[in-house]
Amino acid sequence: MTGTTAVTEPAAERTRTLPVTDLSLVVLVGATGSGKSTFARRHFKPTEVVSSDFCRGLVSDDENDQSASRDAFDVLHYIAGKRLAAGRLTVVDATNVQPEARRQLVRLAREHDVLPIAIVLDVPEEVCAARNAARPDRADMPRHVIRRHRSELRRSLRGLEREGFRKVHVLRGTEEIEAAEVVLERRYNDLRHLTGPFDIVGDIHGCSAELEALLAKLGYVDGRHPEGRTAVFVGDLVDRGPDSPGVLRRVMGMVESGDALCVPGNHENKLARWLAGRSVRHSHGLAETVEQLGREDDAFRLRVRAFIDGLVSHYVLDGGRLVVCHAGLPEKYHGRTSGRVRSHALYGETTGETDEYGLPVRHPWAEEYRGRATVVYGHTPVPDTSWVNNTICLDTGAVFGGRLTALRWPERELVDVPAERVWYEPARPLATDAPGGHQGRPLDLADVHGRRVVETRHAGNVTVREENAAAALEVMSRFAVDPRLVPYLPPTMAPTPTSGLDGFLEHPAEAFAAYAADGVARVLCEEKHMGSRAVALVC
Repeated sequence: MTGTTAVTEPAAERTRTLPVTDLSLVVLVGATGSGKSTFARRHFKPTEVVSSDFCRGLVSDDENDQSASRDAFDVLHYIAGKRLAAGRLTVVDATNVQPEARRQLVRLAREHDVLPIAIVLDVPEEVCAARNAARPDRADMPRHVIRRHRSELRRSLRGLEREGFRKVHVLRGTEEIEAAEVVLERRYNDLRHLTGPFDIVGDIHGCSAELEALLAKLGYVDGRHPEGRTAVFVGDLVDRGPDSPGVLRRVMGMVESGDALCVPGNHENKLARWLAGRSVRHSHGLAETVEQLGREDDAFRLRVRAFIDGLVSHYVLDGGRLVVCHAGLPEKYHGRTSGRVRSHALYGETTGETDEYGLPVRHPWAEEYRGRATVVYGHTPVPDTSWVNNTICLDTGAVFGGRLTALRWPERELVDVPAERVWYEPARPLATDAPGGHQGRPLDLADVHGRRVVETRHAGNVTVREENAAAALEVMSRFAVDPRLVPYLPPTMAPTPTSGLDGFLEHPAEAFAAYAADGVARVLCEEKHMGSRAVALVC
């Protein structure tokens, strides 16, 4: 991905292709008169280019008023930041020959999790001087300014990558600039053109038998679906379970044949470091994987290392309607490329606290999520899957004796298979007896306090205002019990058709016949009294 383009082409091959990521901050670098504005007009849309001269004119009515440069660059950085936040390719047209000027732009790109790309126009001093002399507003440009720009440019060339630029394209001379062609490249995580249908599989953790059973239940035959569906794995293929090599062999084969996609989990990231010879602790199940891989040959281990190294942090699929990652991803990170995005996709975000089991308390990002794309992820084991603000966690603790779960997309249907046994004892129980524990953590005041949006299956999103939530919380805290402890109250009238006998609204013989026809094997009869009923729970 990173590299400096050198001038090595023979004269007969003058066309220079400059790959530029479709969402990035492109920084043009060159002395005054080097042709940056002309280059920008030729290769980019007018709306994609933010010019320092234009911004200087905005704040001073004079594009050449150097005394307004500080304010002009404040405006330039503000506009560029707004464009990057909106996911727009942005090109900065300024000299950018000074390290501090470039440093601010690299920092801006990092703030918005996009790649900074440098395109350097290295033009001889005489050409720059002639071009400035031909412009009435720059005819009196001192020669020493051009000479200083070129000197600063020369000192900067070798250090641009160290400054943080992920791609550096150097064009030397007017002929090479004229022959250059900018080609937009799709980001590795941008697979919006793939529309599925998909089968998204949760954390496997070496449970090879459960994986094969789930794939069979989903309709796959030897890793391929007869209807052309694509499996998507959310990571954590390895560790803790009995057969991590078997899982890797199946998943790698499906990915290589085009029948599956896969994003990395934190356990793959750790395994990759071990495979690269780095020192890592053999904890959290890595010891089991290392022992299992020890029975494989070197070729397989090299294949695993190459596979993991090639995994992308997350994928944006189905026209942007679906995002798949390992640990969850807020909307501001969707389709972005940075170390921060990769870290969140692999590990999530913690509050800095630890629970009673000594495990980190994870920040409940899903409860704050209001994005348009559905986010499907794993990482944090839960006893049951549930939709939270258009997100769903598919890690149902297969290796801990739970289930291995998949989500059919776009059907939004859940398919799972039970674990054969508890393969690895969890440090924290999948479910607790505390209220809300069936969702993987105790109920918290923040879950119901303030303005909330509740996603429903049939009524869409329902907004609960803060004052209504406070009133409901008051009533529930005083008078309610855990809803799971409230017994089902049957209807006061037997739900059977009206009797065909004169004088009867319902007749027992007809009612029993109707129940039998509906497959009801047993009927409980109770004496009925008119009026209200109440249930008292005594503990």
